[in-house]
Amino acid sequence: MRVKGGTVTHARRKRVLKLAKGYRGGKSRLFKTAKDQVMKSYAYGFRDRKTKKRNFRQLWIARINAAARLNDISYSKLMHGLKLANIDINRKMLADLAVSDADAFTALVDEAKKASK
Repeated sequence: MRVKGGTVTHARRKRVLKLAKGYRGGKSRLFKTAKDQVMKSYAYGFRDRKTKKRNFRQLWIARINAAARLNDISYSKLMHGLKLANIDINRKMLADLAVSDADAFTALVDEAKKASK
């Protein structure tokens, strides 16, 4: 006996189409293309969660470098000096200090310069 799309199949298709809501054209209306696009979207999401971390670290380093050069020191020398001075601060916080509190950042730069001499 041939089984037509029962409740389980209907539920599965409904779930996939719900996930595909907002996609353009047949990707939101046709099960087969919607399923392909949802799978591809999951792959993009997995990949880009890693990429986001890379991009933010890159941004923080650029900001720290720009602020460090205003204080006559390069990024690498600043980070080395902070390590020698046993100042354990991550790049996210350091970049935030560089943008929002220039005086505190300058104090850290001075400590790093002292430690590296």
